Amino acid sequence: MTTSHQTHEVQNQAPPLVGHSTADDPALREGVEREGAGWALPEIDELGRLAGTEEARSWGRLAERVPPRLHTHDRYGHRIDDVEYVPEYHRLMETAVGHGLHGAPWADDRAGAHVARAAKFMVWSVDAGHGCPISMTYAAIPALRANAGLTSQLEPLLTNREYDPVLADPFTKRGLIAGMSMTEKQGGSDVRANTTTAAPQSDGTHTLVGHKWFTSAPMSDLFLTLAQTENGISCFAVPRVLPGGERNAMRFMRLKDKLGNRSNASSEIEYDGATGWLVGEEGRGVRTIVEMVNMTRLDCVIGSSSGMRTAVAQAAHHARHRSAFGERLIDQPAMRNVLADLQVESEAATTAMLRLAGANDRAIRGDESEAALRRIALAVTKYYVCKRAPIAAGEALECLGGNGYIEDFDLARIYREMPLLSIWEGSGNVAALDALRALAREPHTLDAFFAEAELARGVDGRYDDALDRLAKELTSFDDIQLRARRVVEQMALVFQGSQLLRHAPSAVADAFCASRLDRDWGGAFGTLPTGLDLAPILERTRTGFDD
Repeated sequence: MTTSHQTHEVQNQAPPLVGHSTADDPALREGVEREGAGWALPEIDELGRLAGTEEARSWGRLAERVPPRLHTHDRYGHRIDDVEYVPEYHRLMETAVGHGLHGAPWADDRAGAHVARAAKFMVWSVDAGHGCPISMTYAAIPALRANAGLTSQLEPLLTNREYDPVLADPFTKRGLIAGMSMTEKQGGSDVRANTTTAAPQSDGTHTLVGHKWFTSAPMSDLFLTLAQTENGISCFAVPRVLPGGERNAMRFMRLKDKLGNRSNASSEIEYDGATGWLVGEEGRGVRTIVEMVNMTRLDCVIGSSSGMRTAVAQAAHHARHRSAFGERLIDQPAMRNVLADLQVESEAATTAMLRLAGANDRAIRGDESEAALRRIALAVTKYYVCKRAPIAAGEALECLGGNGYIEDFDLARIYREMPLLSIWEGSGNVAALDALRALAREPHTLDAFFAEAELARGVDGRYDDALDRLAKELTSFDDIQLRARRVVEQMALVFQGSQLLRHAPSAVADAFCASRLDRDWGGAFGTLPTGLDLAPILERTRTGFDD
């Protein structure tokens, strides 16, 4: 007689976190209201609900598992330089463009439009790769405005909420996507070392020749690029397809085999006599493109905040459904400390990000004091939040144990992606030194920073002490480059603390001050001191799914 044994019954596993809204984040919702975009909460909720569906998650998974393919030639031997994406990638792009995550805020006169866009960019968290061309399209517009004639024709297409992936004359399309192509293998962040050349032509265009080391989303319609002219490094807009329909002379050399997302085609290209339009003053290309860099740095902070929030939500969801040693993980003191610590980190990042999004919105509308705050606070926050995100993602992954290490679970993908945001638009040293450069060249930015920081003075003595230590650190600029990371980290923590003390629940602010400012904290997450009220902090990790 054969006995059948039941060996495959699944027990003690958390159900998939689907059917929830990624907008169910109190720090996000409170910040959106505070920064003047409460009118957009219905749109944010709509996108958050979509992001929590199994259908949208499947788009992200498939776009990641079936990466783009480069086709340099067609079957007859003609050079075509095409990148083929799966249909799900285009669904992601269509959704992002349709909800205005790209250039749409630049055509929206409502106060808070850029805050609303930041919130939607955060909640649309199903795939990081397609966010790259979406971000670059958003960031390209202020740089393109340095060429009034060009932007008058292109901006309506870059802000239009129609995704049109067909390669065609850009002036005949329903909507456009923009990219940027700046770095070269010999220079990296030192774009002034670029060797790509641009020669003027009789029709007012320039002909570009050179090799670019990183060009993401090479099937975009338009690329902002840097090239050398007789007057120095200059900025150009290079169309993928020329007016009239002929393909521009951009040669795709290879797609990068990179660490992070696979859904975005990061490529290496050559300009082989490509046509470009000058943007801004010749020889002032870095100055022209710096506003684009500021916008993409903000998106680095948004992406890091989004990744942390998603990671914490996944870890807390797992802990609420998984039991070990006779108790649910969420009820075990050591795990409660880890999750609460992660939530404090996530909430500090989100709250600071939304303050920056508000400063950005008001700066675009002409507020000079907000522009000064954005200049310095964005640089220090980009440095610190993007440094913390990979560590937080790794800790959240560990909460799931072996499951977190498996690509079937979202945390492996988040963990792979997080280092990118610290590298993109200036890695750690570049971001830190840029913040110090702002202090030296634009001292009014430091005034704006301390004016913001002083708003929280007197709320908590530990914060006051941290603020005084920072002021002392900045009384001398001796060895300032050696101290760059230390100073910028202190500035970032003070900026986060000022926001939490004024806007977050007391339990969150208390835990932040005790650990990050008073330094009663260890070297890893889960080392918050005793005596803190963790229950209300953990309550803020809920997504709505677990209610």
